[in-house]
Amino acid sequence: MRRTLITGANKGLGFETARRLVAAGHLVYIGSRDPERGRRAAERLGARTVRLDVTDDASVAAAARAIEADGGLDVLVNNAGVEGRTEDNEVIGAADVTADMMRQVFETNVFGMVRVTHAFLPLLQRSACPVVVNLSSGLASLTRVTTPGTPTHAYPGVAYPASKAAVNMITVQYAKAFPAMRINAVEPGYTRTDLNGNTGTQTVEEGAEIIVRMAQVGPDGPTGGFFDVRGPLPW
Repeated sequence: MRRTLITGANKGLGFETARRLVAAGHLVYIGSRDPERGRRAAERLGARTVRLDVTDDASVAAAARAIEADGGLDVLVNNAGVEGRTEDNEVIGAADVTADMMRQVFETNVFGMVRVTHAFLPLLQRSACPVVVNLSSGLASLTRVTTPGTPTHAYPGVAYPASKAAVNMITVQYAKAFPAMRINAVEPGYTRTDLNGNTGTQTVEEGAEIIVRMAQVGPDGPTGGFFDVRGPLPW
C-alpha cells in the first residue's frame, strides 16, 4: 500500500485527489491547516489527517514526525496554493502588485512547497517507489504566456504565474538531484475552486485527473516533466 500525503487536501482539488487515491488503494494523509476541517474530510474519505500549515516550520516538522512514526511516506502531493486576488475576486495586475503581495503568494506556493518537500525527503528516500507531484499551472509556461491570442497570454496577474514558474524550476532541479524519485509538475487546468473564486471552467473531477495519474507513476515513469491531462507541456 502506497502512503500518500496531500497538502491542502480538505477541499477542492486536494480533496478530490485524496478521494481518488483512497479508491485506488492508497493510505492517504489529508494535510490541513485547520485540524477540524481536516478531520471531517478524512472521515468522509476513509483517510487519515495531519495538521499541516505549509508556511510554518514547526507545523511541517511535526507533520513529518507524525507520518514517520505512522510508517513513512511514498508519495507527496504538493497541492496547497493561493492565487492572491482582491476581496472582489479581481486578478491583481502589474500596475497594482506589490512586493508584499508577491511575498504572500510565494510563501505558500514556493517556499511552502520547498519547506514540505525538504522535511519529507528523508522519508521519501526510504521508499521503494518515491513520487512527488507539484501543482503548477499553465500560467507557468513562458511559451504559452507569450503566445498572443490565448487565454494564458490574456491573464494579467503577476504573482501567481511567477510563483508557478518557480515551482517548475524547482521541480526540474529536484528531479535532477534525486534521480531515484519521480518528481513532476502538473497543470490541472482552470478548475472551479476557492483559489479562483470558483470561476474556473472545469470540475475538480476533471482537474484532479492528471494529479492522480502522476501520483501513481512507477519507477520507470517520467521525472522532471511538466504535464497536463493531454501530455507534456512547453516550459
